[in-house]
Amino acid sequence: MASGFSDFSLTRRAFLTRQAGSLGSLALAHLLSQEGATAPRRETASLDPKRPHHRPRAKAVICLFQHGGPSQMDLFDPKPELTKHQGKPYPGSLEIHFNAQKGNLLASPFKFQPRGQSGMVLSELLPHTARIADDITLVRSMVTQSVDHEAALYMIHSGKTLASGRPSLGSWVLYGLGSPRQDLPAYVVLSDPGGLPIAGVSNWTAGFLPALYQGTPFRAEGTPVANLQPPNDVSAPARREQLRFLKELNEAHLRRHPDHSELQARLRNYELAARMQTAAPAILDLSGESAATRRLYGLDQKETAEYGRRCLLARRLVEHGVRFVQIFLSGQPWDTHAKNAERLRSLCARMDQPSAALVLDLKQRGLLDSTIVLWTGEFGRLPISQGGDGRDHNRHGFSLWLAGGGFKKGYTHGATDDFGYRAVRDVVRVPDLHATLLHALGLDHERLTYPHEGREDSLTDANVSDAQVRHDLFV
Repeated sequence: MASGFSDFSLTRRAFLTRQAGSLGSLALAHLLSQEGATAPRRETASLDPKRPHHRPRAKAVICLFQHGGPSQMDLFDPKPELTKHQGKPYPGSLEIHFNAQKGNLLASPFKFQPRGQSGMVLSELLPHTARIADDITLVRSMVTQSVDHEAALYMIHSGKTLASGRPSLGSWVLYGLGSPRQDLPAYVVLSDPGGLPIAGVSNWTAGFLPALYQGTPFRAEGTPVANLQPPNDVSAPARREQLRFLKELNEAHLRRHPDHSELQARLRNYELAARMQTAAPAILDLSGESAATRRLYGLDQKETAEYGRRCLLARRLVEHGVRFVQIFLSGQPWDTHAKNAERLRSLCARMDQPSAALVLDLKQRGLLDSTIVLWTGEFGRLPISQGGDGRDHNRHGFSLWLAGGGFKKGYTHGATDDFGYRAVRDVVRVPDLHATLLHALGLDHERLTYPHEGREDSLTDANVSDAQVRHDLFV
């Protein structure tokens, strides 16, 4: 069929539907589901590398997201007063999510001790994190705005509690920096094989930014992206001809709708899917990793193998130029409303070793300085019991840790009160965390804006949140 046509006898949708077996689902999802999008944007979406606002400390992020709210007083924030007053009523008022199940003070059954040369005090549940104590910044004074899981997830990922359509942190990073590679997605999501996290794909949405900047889910086993490889009976020349023809269809449609960034994003994603057919399988193949590396991540153990594989893939992805990688769990496993101690033992046995291995592996390969590793949930837990052996949600104080990217090593930041309920010293709010992460990547959170609803919007929405870069967390 000759190029340069202006009318379609075969629609783009019909062609795509018939050829679905030879297309990457990454592109197909956009090309079909976004067909009706019409809102033009001011600028053309692009993943071409962009100059940061200032000299960056890091160039990539790996976020190990822990759904449900890990219990800070059982993992990172020892509270002797809880042990001393075990079983007594809390001496004050608490914000309680499930008030009918309110109990008395619940001491942690786990022992804490200083770790590393820094003396960072950690729970016995984290023996592998103890190995990296001198490489991490432990923040004990985080606060957020909601005790509801979904709203708190929106907050930690997109900066607002009530707006599920806002861009995620990873999308803002891509918008600000672009990608050093054009044959891999710049924002990869390694989701749990057990299913999607609570709030689903909204955790990695591009929101009102062009769709090009949203996260791309990869599977850690088998084919990373469904339908990425063409059928065996489609020859290479035939595939090239299909791609050429589809490109002509797309470009002709784009000429009829100039300055349409959603359409441009669809075209880019389709081209990316074609390039991924050769680049992605090699990067995601772990067969060349040494036995020592596989043991480091726990791939030789049933409990740690699945999460360890995803942590190892995250290292390989940033090693090959992926800008932002996020690892999610299905559901909300850290939501320990019942059997808190029992569930924490199981979760830490699954994730402690791979999480620490990621930091150790990046460090020994010379990648940690240029990569930020963030381990966090959406909020923390209460110091009282729920139903006798559980803990309820707590937005007033929780812990997280960071490694690499210029963050201080072996440093414990901030504090909660004697019972671990409320952050009381060197408080870090979620907007502050976002501003600080962007700063480490060379981006000014007040300058990284996009037109939305008649104004320049941003991740931190600085005029509303008064977000501050926490320079005291950096070396």
